[in-house]
Amino acid sequence: MKPVHIGPSVLRDVLEHARRTVPEECCGLLLGTANRIETAYPARNVFRSQTRFQVHPADHFAAIRLARAEGRAVVGAYHSHPKSSPRPSLTDEEEAVDTEFWYLIVSPAMAETRAYRLIEGSLVEVELHVVEGEIDSSDRAGT
Repeated sequence: MKPVHIGPSVLRDVLEHARRTVPEECCGLLLGTANRIETAYPARNVFRSQTRFQVHPADHFAAIRLARAEGRAVVGAYHSHPKSSPRPSLTDEEEAVDTEFWYLIVSPAMAETRAYRLIEGSLVEVELHVVEGEIDSSDRAGT
C-alpha cells in the first residue's frame, strides 16, 4: 500500500490539539486529496471522553464546506489516545467504516502519530511520509 503524504505542520497541529485536550480524547478531520493530508481541522468531541470520540456534526459540516471551497476533500479523521500508544483500540476497529479514509491516531504521552487504512474490516498501519516543507497545490499533481 502506498504511504500517505503529510506536511510536518499537520503532524504538529494534531499533536498540539491532543496535548490541549488531555485527559480527554481530541478529534478532528483531515483535508487533502487522495494520498495527501494537507490540513488538520480540529473538531469538538461530542463524548468529551477519555476513551471515546465522535466529531461534532457542526464541525464536520464546516470542514466539508472549507474543503470544497479550497478544491479539496475530507480525506480522513484523527483522534488521540491520551494515555496509551497510537494503535487502534477495539472500539476504533469497530467504528471505522470508510475504506477511503485515512485514520490518524496520536499519542500525546508518546509524541507519536500513526496512520491507518480500513482493509477487509481491520485498521492496517500505513506509512506516514512526511513531506519536507509544506504541501501546496503544485504538489497535488503527483498524487
